[in-house]
Amino acid sequence: MDSGPVLNQGWGYGLIIGLGVLFAVFMIVITWSLKRYNYELQTSEMFSTAGRTLKSGLVATSVTSTWTWAATLLQSSAVAYKYGVSGPFWYASGATVQIILFATLAIELKRRAPNAHTFLEVVKARYGPTTHMVYIVFCCFCNILVTAMLLTGGSAVINNLTGAPVAAAVFLFPLGVVAYTLFGGIKATFITDYINSMVIILIIFLFSFTVYATNDILGSPGRVWEILTKLAAERPLDGNAGGSYLTMKSQGGAEFFIINIVGNFGTVFLDNGYYNKAISASPVDALPGYVMGGIAWFAIPWLTATTMGLAGLALEQYPVWPTYPNRLPKADVDAGLVLPNAAVALLGQGGGIATLFLAFMAIMSTYSSELIAVSSIVTYDIYKTYINPNATGKQLMRVNYIGMVCFALFMAAFATALYYIGISMGYLYVMMGVIISSAVLPATLTLLWADQSWAAATFAPIIGFICSVTSWLVRTKIVYGELTVETTGSNDPMLVGNIVSLLSPVVVIPLLTYPPPFKPQKYDWQSMLNIRKVDDHDIADEAHIDLERVPGEHRPTGIDPEQEQVKLAKAAKIARWLTVGLTLSLLVLWPMPMFGSGYIFSKGFFTGWVVVGILWLFVSTGICVFLPLFESRSTIARTTRMMFKDLLGLGKGGRKMEETEGEVVEAAPGTETPTKEKLADVGVKSAD
Repeated sequence: MDSGPVLNQGWGYGLIIGLGVLFAVFMIVITWSLKRYNYELQTSEMFSTAGRTLKSGLVATSVTSTWTWAATLLQSSAVAYKYGVSGPFWYASGATVQIILFATLAIELKRRAPNAHTFLEVVKARYGPTTHMVYIVFCCFCNILVTAMLLTGGSAVINNLTGAPVAAAVFLFPLGVVAYTLFGGIKATFITDYINSMVIILIIFLFSFTVYATNDILGSPGRVWEILTKLAAERPLDGNAGGSYLTMKSQGGAEFFIINIVGNFGTVFLDNGYYNKAISASPVDALPGYVMGGIAWFAIPWLTATTMGLAGLALEQYPVWPTYPNRLPKADVDAGLVLPNAAVALLGQGGGIATLFLAFMAIMSTYSSELIAVSSIVTYDIYKTYINPNATGKQLMRVNYIGMVCFALFMAAFATALYYIGISMGYLYVMMGVIISSAVLPATLTLLWADQSWAAATFAPIIGFICSVTSWLVRTKIVYGELTVETTGSNDPMLVGNIVSLLSPVVVIPLLTYPPPFKPQKYDWQSMLNIRKVDDHDIADEAHIDLERVPGEHRPTGIDPEQEQVKLAKAAKIARWLTVGLTLSLLVLWPMPMFGSGYIFSKGFFTGWVVVGILWLFVSTGICVFLPLFESRSTIARTTRMMFKDLLGLGKGGRKMEETEGEVVEAAPGTETPTKEKLADVGVKSAD
């Protein structure tokens, strides 16, 4: 079968540019509507924190969407193709627990530093500028690696399906994302995350029902089981129990699981984007938002890979497979091209188009989050901290814009360079833990442990990085005798490097905390509480808007700070028990009995496995699609009603509506807070 591009280049360019422009226009309209009808102004605080008022449903949706990288869909399908049915589960469980465990840090961040803009501000408040600089480097490494994976994986899919050059894809793709993020700030990422999650879930349902219900060759879980059972008899999979593709006992799958879980600790706990989302949530919504986000996300890679990765194994024996009669080359598997080839085999050009949309949505939400993460670091941790401590809101907004554009250009050039030297998304995915995971434990203890010393926080990441890179390369040389992209990217050396990176601080931190001349810090948490919001009065004054009316710029009446802290302390206790319970369930109680016993799935068990995955995705749909709508129903109804009044000319000369004392009143656009006299004019009683 012809293995050339199934679509012409117009599809690639049209998707990259057209959807980017569409989302940019959409965010311009949304930003204007929020300003006019919800009294939201794009201040530096709103740009970076969304007013710290977001509800749990939107937080869960955003976490789910942001954690759905291109690798979530492409790499998970690749490991299913390599290791069979164990690959999707090891991928999903090995990357879900970090989000669930992060819920504990999200609560602690809200308790310890309620006014912080980035996690790095917290590091600076506790340990000072030297430690601050160390973590800036590690967090930026994290953002660079994640964005590089997005661009290399996405451009490979676009190139495979349309033939559009990789270099063109990585430079053109960021245009629309940068544009809408510039207009909408972090709130733009939350709103587009909602749309992205909805589209991604719909496409996964399409693929799942095609493979397991309607396809002529496959069409049911039982038929897939039969083909994979026959395949194991003809071509047993080395390292799997009985050579089967239908068992959790897989040596390669287990090695990938460890690499996966270690690397993903770094990309969650060191990605400022996840702290941004925790900061943007209202205090009581951070915990449920992250827990629900983790639970909702689990179904996405698990069902996607169980569907598309196993479909790839089953269909490559038939002429519909794009490379038939040959298997997919290893380089293409590592580049994440199992899913697009399976989609084309299942649905032809329609499958190619669906995959383009799937990849675009997955890349767009995370890319936008990375832009905000890096621009926040540049703005608050570099510019405001070391260059202009008295910066105004307007100056900070300008730096946000500059940082975002510069990062986008740098990453486009960097991703192009990676492509030409042969570094794929799969290589970056297994390498990321080696580079950044040594900073996970000291970063976590910055918020959780009062005794961690300055020396431990500062030097443990550096020592761990040196040890991990050394062990990775030495192990490669010992096992393979040479250092190449292929040998350094193998499971064995990557496993060693990842484990050393994550666990070396377990030894280093106590050694740099307790033995003389070191000593425990006995930190009192006060300097974190002293972090203050930015004064955005210059932006509000220029817009002729009372800053006190902007959401998030004032504390609502009736909220006692002490009561809020009591609630957060209670939530922190719940978070610890809940996250530990869910982690043990996903990593031990569910998979390990099947792994230890070497159980090979029967036809009935595999059918139930697939059905549970589909039902779980329905739960994800409820969390990511319907819960945000339910929580925001009042705001949506009020805004829609006022927009219709404007369209029908009932808005009294373009006057907008405001909510005061629980009542909706009219106010001239951009003017001061309504006075008692103005309230009386429109028939609303004052509170006196």
